[in-house]
Amino acid sequence: MDNQVKVRCQRIGCDAVFHEDDNPEGSCQYHDLGPLFHDGMKEWSCCKKRSHDFSLFLQIPGCKTGKHTTEKQVIAPVKKNPVPTPTAAPSTNASAKDSCSRCRQGFFCSDRGSQSKAVNIVGDKSVNRAGDAPAVNSSIVQAPKPPKKIVDINEPQTCKNKGCGQTFKEKDNHDTACSYHPGPAVFHDRMRGWKCCDVHVKEFDEFISIPPCTKGWHNADPDS
Repeated sequence: MDNQVKVRCQRIGCDAVFHEDDNPEGSCQYHDLGPLFHDGMKEWSCCKKRSHDFSLFLQIPGCKTGKHTTEKQVIAPVKKNPVPTPTAAPSTNASAKDSCSRCRQGFFCSDRGSQSKAVNIVGDKSVNRAGDAPAVNSSIVQAPKPPKKIVDINEPQTCKNKGCGQTFKEKDNHDTACSYHPGPAVFHDRMRGWKCCDVHVKEFDEFISIPPCTKGWHNADPDS
């Protein structure tokens, strides 16, 4: 029987458990620079990967590899870089685009569409005012949801609950197996924290070290 004690890696983005004598080079995948938060966007400054959703942001794989470590990773604060304003074609709503954060970042904005010509809706078809050919049918058909994946009770899965991330088997899952944050995560005035347990800190590495406050079932499919 294996009596070795497993310890948790302290690198940002890893959070794996390992044996001290089984820690080869390349077994750890982590982020070596801290995150940037701007206008609802979360971005890893080391690899520039980003997401609007915080839980998906934390699941972005690390861009560096090395050995696991129990030493707390120190990440240098990252200065915010101003987001350049994209060059827009001349239009009457240029000043409005300048004041819209989504337009400044180059994203599509429902308030100020990217069409150069206004569009009228006639029946179930859209026709522009310049008299061009009718556009595609405006009825949007949503694709059916894929069927739920059937998982073997012995298949290793990764829990997607916030603050957990452990590997588990469904046969070992129960109503107190998982320690997690039901959330949501809160970012305000340079403070980071969890609304569920009302704990807030200033540094990001302190934030991800906040102990989970809730027990429940492991969940590998948060959309189920």
